[in-house]
Amino acid sequence: MSSEGKTRALTIPGLRRMKEKGERIVALTAYDALFARLEDQAGVDLILVGDSVGMVYGGRADTLAVTVEQMVYHTACVRRGVERALLITDMPFLSVQGGFDEALRNCGRMLAEGGAQGVKIEGCAAVLETIRRLVECGIPVMGHLGLIPQSIHRLGGYGQRGRSAGEAAQLLEDAQRLEEAGCFSLVLEKLEPGLAARITGGLRIPTIGIGSGPDCDGQVLVNVDLLGLYEELQPAFVRRFAELAGPVREAVRDYATAVRLGGFPGPGEI
Repeated sequence: MSSEGKTRALTIPGLRRMKEKGERIVALTAYDALFARLEDQAGVDLILVGDSVGMVYGGRADTLAVTVEQMVYHTACVRRGVERALLITDMPFLSVQGGFDEALRNCGRMLAEGGAQGVKIEGCAAVLETIRRLVECGIPVMGHLGLIPQSIHRLGGYGQRGRSAGEAAQLLEDAQRLEEAGCFSLVLEKLEPGLAARITGGLRIPTIGIGSGPDCDGQVLVNVDLLGLYEELQPAFVRRFAELAGPVREAVRDYATAVRLGGFPGPGEI
């Protein structure tokens, strides 16, 4: 747990101070008040309402169908479970690329209606000027480089990024440009670990890694991956800190058996 304390709310400047002091940032996704409350109580520093909700809760193969309305709803749910952690939400596919006015309206809804403290936007070149203007309007922006799931069809898969010299050079430049545009942090997803370390060392803002090695300023995982609840996709970089899918199934089977045999409800349960 960071030195910000258990009850003192973490802020964006506080996140920057964590990097300056060498404190590792603990980030995790959440999509509802229940898990958000548990994660917040456990001392997570940053909670991300990911558009991964479309996969882990919606059963879709990718994140592309997630809407602004859905992200506002899930962000508002998470907000009700959070007291201390910094709350950031993903901007879904094509929600910021249709012109600045649309981007400002959509991002503003995440803060005004959802209660987020910032938004995460994937990519660089196509959104750089939009990010700059959003920051000028008072909307904190977290960048996202490397594997950007909203561009999965262009990338052609979920492989590691930055292994070629040309791509590595472009990602190093993009990271600097996003910092200059005003991003308060960057997510680095599935970057070659040496490249992630170079980017982290060259930035004043903190980096949050996912599948990018140990040298980022913090790490993020999808909560149901960490808990062993999501079995459809199991990336190699995910460490399961629990295996809860089996116990959940077993508990439901026990409940079903008790109902079918007339054992539930029993004495004292009515």
